[in-house]
Amino acid sequence: MARVRYGARTEAEIAAARTASSKLPDIWSTGVVAVWESDPDAVAAVLPPPLKPTGRPLVRVNISKVDLPGYPLGAGSFAVAAAHDGVEGWYPLVMPMTHERALIGGREVFGEPKKLGEVTVEREGLVVRASLARHGIAFVEVRGAVSGDLPLPEPAQKTDFYFKFLPAVDGSGFDAEPVLVHCVRNEKVRKLERVTGDVVLRESMYDPVADLPVRRLVEITLGEKTTDQRGKVVERVSGQALLPYIHQRYDDPQQILDGPPEGSA
Repeated sequence: MARVRYGARTEAEIAAARTASSKLPDIWSTGVVAVWESDPDAVAAVLPPPLKPTGRPLVRVNISKVDLPGYPLGAGSFAVAAAHDGVEGWYPLVMPMTHERALIGGREVFGEPKKLGEVTVEREGLVVRASLARHGIAFVEVRGAVSGDLPLPEPAQKTDFYFKFLPAVDGSGFDAEPVLVHCVRNEKVRKLERVTGDVVLRESMYDPVADLPVRRLVEITLGEKTTDQRGKVVERVSGQALLPYIHQRYDDPQQILDGPPEGSA
């Protein structure tokens, strides 16, 4: 009988897949990063417990194109500064990806709030434009011009916070208590330039980032970097406390809160 491709893989095939994924070379991306101070009450309002605000109400958008061989990827992140148990980092609200492969791995393994979207990073001479778009709306746009080189930072560790969970089958909450993940990234930068420009936030019912306005622009940079990452579950969290924030993950939260229709099979 010919092999049934949906059948079980052998132990050797599983081991080979693990080995291949652990030997990936450095993958470099070119991206625009904008950081600004926003309304402190708005930043605090989007943080599910046990995350807490830091001493400064910062928001960061990262818009990148990744040079994967034969598989170019657009990747974005819109995040607010947060702290947990003495660790300061970032809590992403939405992470648009241009390909399903990047989306699935991040959501299912780490609990990243990834969604399919359009990611644009363009440079023409000194002029730079980058944007994140979904449902036909460019809800974030960074515009400006390169105004000089910046010194390369030393390799650094950065932490993102994610909540990993499964909505309950009956629509009553979660199948098990959610977990809080610390995702640590080791970042190396090989080129960094200053950009003089601005950040535009557009109204979108699906991605309401306009609620976190630019009060004071801190910096815009254009750079080339590579990162690796590892995640760690640091604690289980209250499903009841997280449930009011679950809409952050979905375009239509009612879809998962409704539960199965009466009498469905």
